[in-house]
Amino acid sequence: MAQSSTFPEVVELNIGGQVYVTRFETLTAVPKSLLWATFTQNTPANLPKDSKGRFFFDRDGFLFRYILDYLRDSELFLPEFFKERKRLQREADFFQLPELSRRLAAVSKDSSSAEYSGEPEEAELTSPVTSSSSSERPLRSPGGNSGYITIGYRGTYTIGRDIQADAKFRRVARITVCGKISLAKEVFGETLNESRDPDRPPDKYTARYYLKYNFLEQAFDRLAEAGFHMVACSSTGTCSYGSNDPSEDKLWTSYTEYVFSR
Repeated sequence: MAQSSTFPEVVELNIGGQVYVTRFETLTAVPKSLLWATFTQNTPANLPKDSKGRFFFDRDGFLFRYILDYLRDSELFLPEFFKERKRLQREADFFQLPELSRRLAAVSKDSSSAEYSGEPEEAELTSPVTSSSSSERPLRSPGGNSGYITIGYRGTYTIGRDIQADAKFRRVARITVCGKISLAKEVFGETLNESRDPDRPPDKYTARYYLKYNFLEQAFDRLAEAGFHMVACSSTGTCSYGSNDPSEDKLWTSYTEYVFSR
């Protein structure tokens, strides 16, 4: 492989703003793929890099984890309620992985039939790199990646001295997301704001992400679609007066957390 010795054994990538660290041999595992050509037919000086010297690809940083899994482990397990199979197939086409693209298309047809019949969808994809008979291997359902995601929000409302009066609620300022980064990105995708904790590897945990919208039900819908179920909830609140005037309304501040598990 021409000029491969000019690349380090461990390669850092920036895929659409998401940082990945992997081995050179993983990136070149599939001959004639785009990554194989990029890292065997070029030198580091010829490739685009970000400000920290990582090799840059302007592609979907979240979905690239599945591309890397396919190259690395010879098998790819997708979450049970994975909703972006067509987009992943598009990424497979871009990275010139025709066998992966073909299998994604086949699983999409199978999952459509399973959805109609009520059967669980199947989601194991096998890489052709380590098995010449991979195209004949059956697909089976491994279930989604397990874990916990905690959703939190802080809100305020006022209650008048007359307890019969309606409470005046203010909108939720921010919905926070805590948990494993790969799970959070799987569920919330591009609706996740990572500006407070950027460049974190997918296998790490964070308590600093928040959502780009302020509707709890929207977050709950996405969690339900990804196979999560609420297992716990807790809330605290404090009360204060806006002034020393006893006729002033009480101002309540509350913080609530919902714990979801899959």
